[in-house]
Formats: sequence, C-alpha cells, structure tokens
Amino acid sequence: MNTVKFNPRELCSRKLWQLVSTAPSEPVSTGELQEAIAELAARRHYLDQLQQIGALQGMRSGA
Repeated sequence: MNTVKFNPRELCSRKLWQLVSTAPSEPVSTGELQEAIAELAARRHYLDQLQQIGALQGMRSGA
C-alpha cells in the first residue's frame, strides 16, 4: 500500500489557501490543515484572509 506524506512546502500558496478555505474533496486531517496554515503564515501569504476565518488564533508567532 502506497501512502503519501503531506508536505505543505511542495504546494504553492494558492493551493494551500484552497485547502484551508474550502471543504476538502479528499479527507484531510486536522494536523495537515494546521501544517498548511503554518506554511502560509510562514510565507506571509493570505494573512488577512487567515485572520478573517480565525485560522491564526492560538498560533505562536515566530518572533
């Protein structure tokens, strides 16, 4: 059985945002969603949108 490890660094920011902001067509774990959110935040992309949906609440800043 082949399994694929989710690596958010391999996805573009637009794809990560789609994963975070829409209902997934494939099962996505909470951990994978958190990884996608963390990657977007690290890239500093879609920060306003992430704040609007409350995805950044409770995350520690990297500073």
